[in-house]
Amino acid sequence: MERQKLVEKINKVLADEFEVEVSEITPDANIKKTLQLDSLSLVDMVALIEENFSVSIKGAEVANIQTFGSLYEFVFDRMQQKQ
Repeated sequence: MERQKLVEKINKVLADEFEVEVSEITPDANIKKTLQLDSLSLVDMVALIEENFSVSIKGAEVANIQTFGSLYEFVFDRMQQKQ
């Protein structure tokens, strides 16, 4: 999948699920603050990404994904590895 299409799809999935405006989701924005995630909803977000993009995110990796930009990079890299 082209990188920009991937970013748009991630943004749409997260905006729909967590009821935020797509415009609030920017590469530098903090995921937890923007989506107002607590520990339980963070698990939901990880499951949502795994399900929609066929990638696996381990617990230690979640700690390194703080911004949407880092999430995009992670998902894009994982999808590239599968090809």
